[in-house]
Amino acid sequence: MKRLCAVLLLFSFYSFLKAQQLPVWNESQNRWNEKDWLVAPVTNKAGVYGTPDKKEIVLDNGLIERRFRLYPNVACIDFKNKINNQQLLRAVKAEARITINGTDYNIGGLYGQKENAYLLSEWVDAFQKHDSDFIFVKYEVSELPPYLHPQTKMWASNSKAATGKLLTFHYQSGLPGLKGIIVLMHYELYDGLPLIVKWLSICNQSGQPVHLNRVVNEILGMAEEQSAVTGSADKMEKPSGLYLETNYAFNNAMRYSLSDQTTHWKTDSSYTSQVNYELQTPCLLEVYPEYGPGIDLQPNAIFTSVRTYELAMDSYDRQRRGMAIQKMYSTIAPWATANPIFMHLVSKNDNEVYNAIDQCAATGYEALILSFGSHINMEDVTGGNLERCKKLAGYAHKKGIKIGAYSLFSSRKISEEDDVINPQTGKTGGSFFGNAPCFGSKWGLAYRNKIKQFFTVTGFDIWENDGPYPGDRCASVKHPGHKGLEDSQWRQMELQKELYHWLNSRGIYINAPDWYFLDGTNKIALGYREVNFSLPRDQQKILNRQNIFDGTWDKLPSMGWGFVPLTRYQGGGPEAILEPLSEHLDDYEQLMMQYYGAGVQACYRGPRLYDTNTTKERVTAVISWYKKYRSVLNAPIIHLRRADGRYWDGWLHTDPLQKERGLLLLFNPTDRSLQLTIQLPLYYTGLTSTARVREKEGPLQTYRLNRNFEIELPVVLAPHAYSWWVIE
Repeated sequence: MKRLCAVLLLFSFYSFLKAQQLPVWNESQNRWNEKDWLVAPVTNKAGVYGTPDKKEIVLDNGLIERRFRLYPNVACIDFKNKINNQQLLRAVKAEARITINGTDYNIGGLYGQKENAYLLSEWVDAFQKHDSDFIFVKYEVSELPPYLHPQTKMWASNSKAATGKLLTFHYQSGLPGLKGIIVLMHYELYDGLPLIVKWLSICNQSGQPVHLNRVVNEILGMAEEQSAVTGSADKMEKPSGLYLETNYAFNNAMRYSLSDQTTHWKTDSSYTSQVNYELQTPCLLEVYPEYGPGIDLQPNAIFTSVRTYELAMDSYDRQRRGMAIQKMYSTIAPWATANPIFMHLVSKNDNEVYNAIDQCAATGYEALILSFGSHINMEDVTGGNLERCKKLAGYAHKKGIKIGAYSLFSSRKISEEDDVINPQTGKTGGSFFGNAPCFGSKWGLAYRNKIKQFFTVTGFDIWENDGPYPGDRCASVKHPGHKGLEDSQWRQMELQKELYHWLNSRGIYINAPDWYFLDGTNKIALGYREVNFSLPRDQQKILNRQNIFDGTWDKLPSMGWGFVPLTRYQGGGPEAILEPLSEHLDDYEQLMMQYYGAGVQACYRGPRLYDTNTTKERVTAVISWYKKYRSVLNAPIIHLRRADGRYWDGWLHTDPLQKERGLLLLFNPTDRSLQLTIQLPLYYTGLTSTARVREKEGPLQTYRLNRNFEIELPVVLAPHAYSWWVIE
């Protein structure tokens, strides 16, 4: 760490010389190719360029462009969506802001813009720096380094690492009290995506600790979404030209928009020409965690901020926006495309595990997860338990089956010393799930070490974890993992990320309790209400399809899991469960088909996958079907009609790069036969004139696309039945 900090202090003249060596930016040479980046491959590559006058640096990949003036200080003066030629920026702001020892300091930025509704390039030469800000000293350009080093062992639709460029600006302060504090602003530009990722590092070479109260790693004066004469900022529309995420999200909502902890839309008092008379237009973006970091940065230590993902959006259409987000995830987080076929076993002893492994191998399943309530305790790191679990894993691996287990962190009371201390009461209790241990407590740190030891020794492949939830701020001043309330959330999040990174780098699949995809987790729940699985099966089928439909707008099919109770769960009687399986084969098959037909893995929770040879044949047939069409079934879903029990419902998978350009799955929940013609949208299949379509394994028929890239598909669905079609 000392060596890295020392490198950051190198004389900046070398980087100034490098500026002369950058390829010269010519906007016309890197223009978007006018093909839809969600349908056709993008050939333009990410590049870092210098302008002919050497005053500016430009990030450009043909889809998105961000331009910086270098002197007298770095400032972003152009942020453009090149797909629709939308200018996202209206005003120059600082690149970031940090609060050290209670005082705010801007990183970069220029001053002097009088009109803040828009920015003209010819104004910039007159802008000035502030000597109290951190000032640009040099920059570096490199190939895009991997954020994580995943070793995914499961089937995945993408296993390639993202490529692109990394631009880093170095800043120092001339103020005496900040000597030796080096700030690095990092910008990642990706090949084939209208995406820029921004994050910040602080290196403390001052020789003494400094307190980081707050770190704002992105500040953008963006064009407003709505002009309203009156109205408060919280009720007005926020700018939608960028989709924003950070890797600091939690809320147990199963959706990023409800889990976000860092996006702050503020008003801009310097924007005096806005329509709103009270200057309440929300058009100033700042990205930072609401609490913290609140840490003491020790000498020679490096702080790393949250990573802000900024994806340019070219439409208000929900379907298109969701597909853009899914394309982002499949590219930058390829581990999120891993999607093993797994069973959830409720076991009482090892023999039941061996039997379930055999059934998985016999039917084509790929993994077995010992569900909550099973007899495996991952916190037990005694030699006998580890050896027993190692034997189970060895047997599973010989059968070609991955094995994992469930572990509960939250929703439990450990002790007065280890539980989260509620800052409002000064006592335990009142956390997200009532009582919960603090990850920074002695117990929490030991839990992390036990999980690592368990996986290292046993060779297990999957971790299904329930908590921790670092939204629980802890007021304890005795926990070794954090100093007090101010740094408790940040430190717990650091611990959690480190564990996920460790597991990801060893190829361990992670079913996570919250939105941690960008730090290495693989799957989260679609979103469901647990007691619904005690309802009758006919209701469950419709509710499950609603969950699938609602849970795949922004998530890839591989990113969500559903649930099928083979045995009693959360109440209910015989009408709610599938056991005995042989007596409910039609319901069992349809539940499997609607999940596998969506590309979504469900937790088939019970003691077995089949009870008779007939049941085994049905299960095997569905799994064989899924594997045959696995690639297209893991492609994004076009949402056709949400299940309501009154009429047909269904969805369409599309992938323009495969032989099977699409797979359609339709359901009829009614008591009557349905004969209809569906206007099937095929734009995202990449087909433009004709499509060849077959129902199930029947003969192909050719259909001509209309000007809206649709075909008229005749459909006949028997009562309470489903069918599927392949589009080539």
